[in-house]
Amino acid sequence: MKQAIWFAAAAGLLFGTVGAQARTKLAALPQRESVDIRMDNADFTLIEEERILTLRKGLNQVDFAWQAVSIDPDSIRLTPLDHPNGVRILNVSFPPDEAALVWEIASDGDWAERVRISYLLDQIDRLTAYKAVADKDETKLDLTAYLIVRNFSGEPFDNARIRLDADSVFERDLADGQTRRLLWTQNRALPVTKVWTWDSALQPWDPEQLERQNIGIPVRYRLVNEKAAGLGRAALWPGKVRLFQDDGHDSTIFLGEDNLSFLPVGEKAELYIGDSRDIVVTQRKIKEEQINIRRNRREQIVLYDTEEVLTAKIENFKDSPAVLTLIERIPGQWEMKSCSLPYTRKDAETLEFEITLPARSGDKPAVVQLEMHYQRKNVRP
Repeated sequence: MKQAIWFAAAAGLLFGTVGAQARTKLAALPQRESVDIRMDNADFTLIEEERILTLRKGLNQVDFAWQAVSIDPDSIRLTPLDHPNGVRILNVSFPPDEAALVWEIASDGDWAERVRISYLLDQIDRLTAYKAVADKDETKLDLTAYLIVRNFSGEPFDNARIRLDADSVFERDLADGQTRRLLWTQNRALPVTKVWTWDSALQPWDPEQLERQNIGIPVRYRLVNEKAAGLGRAALWPGKVRLFQDDGHDSTIFLGEDNLSFLPVGEKAELYIGDSRDIVVTQRKIKEEQINIRRNRREQIVLYDTEEVLTAKIENFKDSPAVLTLIERIPGQWEMKSCSLPYTRKDAETLEFEITLPARSGDKPAVVQLEMHYQRKNVRP
């Protein structure tokens, strides 16, 4: 096995200056007994390898060198495992101008000591990719997760245990320069809700005035990371999701791609699949008056309140019911006087309405009306 990392030991040496000349006298290169590649942190990869090191009673010199390997030298640790009380790390030195270090180890006996070497390694990382296939009715989703491991660190690994968490371990060879795509998890028939999202800050208010422009409303599949939905065992890692839909003829339709953010247990995610004209929102502000006007000594207006009324007409042209998330924004201080639909206040200026729309009746769309009457406070001209 070609290795860019090498490891050597010598016993009974008296140490003065530790340098390249001393290290070239070393012998016995113990091979790895095992190696774990820990990838449970998104930003760092920790390597933990075990080797059998021959130690003699007294002082021992252990040399660890790496050639063209992206190791963080400050992260390198050596831990005796068989005789933790009889083997002591006295010091560590770094020879100048070399990718190497030397440990001085005191041993109370002649032992074949199992030791663990751990270090952070750059240029080796992982990605998560998902394939999501919705059924024809778009109520269930098969979600398959793949782990993509990329090793450009300069170091090959044979029979490595690639660890993501306590339950996810893969045993594979991982050559230098190699990219591996591993099947991670499969979840079938996860319940999803198809939701339309209309944001008053992003979408046009009156589609009739934008006849030749794209006025589609973004559509997403909503997925909840909970046990009732077949998930809820752990957070979902961020990654690219390729979305498909069963076409009912033993094949699938490619819907598009989206990026899944880190999804903790109990939280929901929405995956964008495109824009739709099946639902139309027409919004207008029918009243905006200044009230409670305050003036300075020169009769200039310095503050005022407003009386505002806003309406939205939501039409569903689909043959089936639909769920629309409608987002409204009221800047500054405000007070709601009346509102025709329930809402959730997401932050100081954002209101979110979750509106279930019935299916259309014949050629006529189903219509839901929203009216908000509110006052804005202490507005400056």
